[in-house]
Amino acid sequence: MSMDIEAIIYNPLLRGILGLCIMGAVFGGACVAVWFERKLSADVQQRYGPMRVGPHGLLQLVADAIKLFTKEDIIPKNADKLLFVSAPILLMGSVFLMLVAMPFGAIIVDGQSYVIAATEMDISILYIEAMSAISIIGIFMVAYSANNKFSVLGAFRNFARMIGYEVPLGICIVSVAIMAGSLNIVEIAEAQSPLWFIIMQPLGAIVFFIALMADMGRLPFDQNESEEELIAGWMTEYTSMRFGYCFFAEYIHLILGSMLVVLLFLGGWNLPAFLTDITILGIILPTAFFLLKVALVILFIIMIRWAVPRYRIDQVVDLSWKKLLPLSLLNLGWVIGLGLLGVY
Repeated sequence: MSMDIEAIIYNPLLRGILGLCIMGAVFGGACVAVWFERKLSADVQQRYGPMRVGPHGLLQLVADAIKLFTKEDIIPKNADKLLFVSAPILLMGSVFLMLVAMPFGAIIVDGQSYVIAATEMDISILYIEAMSAISIIGIFMVAYSANNKFSVLGAFRNFARMIGYEVPLGICIVSVAIMAGSLNIVEIAEAQSPLWFIIMQPLGAIVFFIALMADMGRLPFDQNESEEELIAGWMTEYTSMRFGYCFFAEYIHLILGSMLVVLLFLGGWNLPAFLTDITILGIILPTAFFLLKVALVILFIIMIRWAVPRYRIDQVVDLSWKKLLPLSLLNLGWVIGLGLLGVY
């Protein structure tokens, strides 16, 4: 029976269909995240649109989509048109390439776990991080091609932030990989049964989460597009669906970043064996449990936006190099020490 299941799950055609389904699910999830964030902000700030357009403001999302699709597509006179037009393709390409190796849960049949992912790689966590970093090239293309000083300032703020926060982020990932003994994100998630890595290295989890927030450009780390100073930063000259693609790519990064938090520190889809011994529960529960945790992380990140003020760019750089980097190295030493003591 297991052989039959493996033949079905690893069938290339089904893998391709699974990949398309995953893309659709992520786009749907991004729409939900956009709606929820707009709804929450409307409730907090008494904005009329997302509070009153349709039941629970659901139709505001439709209205925004119509506006973006029908708005005039403007290309500045002195812009580099080739870079200006192609930059959103690179940004969305970064997201699609990350999706390739990202697991979205698992099904468990007869005690055997089958991961829901388009493909599996031995170095998938490094691959995902590398594909995520491609987005910075797209951001620079947007800013440089627009021939606008606010866009360029926003892009260089993005460089300063990403260079600073990629270092502690990478060190935290290395710490997790050392503890799991693998760079395969599926094996990292499965290594957390029954003890989650947030318990084994809580300092690493905190540093990783803060660095991830900065990497995604979420408040309080959105200096690259702070509207009070830079209008819309690197996206200032974008209109219509070019702006929509960049905006949407940010929300997909939010979903994928939240998945990384769950996969690296919150146990992934692992559940006690007695809950998955029954076939129907084994098929449903692990993925549902994983997606529930991802939804909670997204909710927490969205709530933070309305609870903390934006940092200045110098404060962001100081936080990275003077605090998070030493703390991430301390966490790495802690993990190595636990390994030498034979704790894991």
